[in-house]
Amino acid sequence: MSKKLFIGSLAYATTDDSLRAHFAEKGEVEEAKVVTDRDSGRSKGFGFVTYVNDEDADTAIKELDNSELDGRNIHVNEARPREERPRNGGFNGNGGSGGGGSFRQRQW
Repeated sequence: MSKKLFIGSLAYATTDDSLRAHFAEKGEVEEAKVVTDRDSGRSKGFGFVTYVNDEDADTAIKELDNSELDGRNIHVNEARPREERPRNGGFNGNGGSGGGGSFRQRQW
């Protein structure tokens, strides 16, 4: 079964290919992806690597965490599933109002 890793602190110059090459030293990489900004195309400084098997992924976590890639020390952890975001734009159902309360003007 495959296992996905989160790779943090990537250099902005790191590419999918250089990420794959660095992690391929520890086993068969299914996918390597540097996350980029959809508007500018620039790296966001993190990415994901998916290994074909769990043992290679575990080895990569142990041996490549805090290793150097493209001049930066990277952080390697097992990826966690994304938390679900609210689909209603983040409003709490109150029509977006702040809830009010009473405001009394001070008499001087």
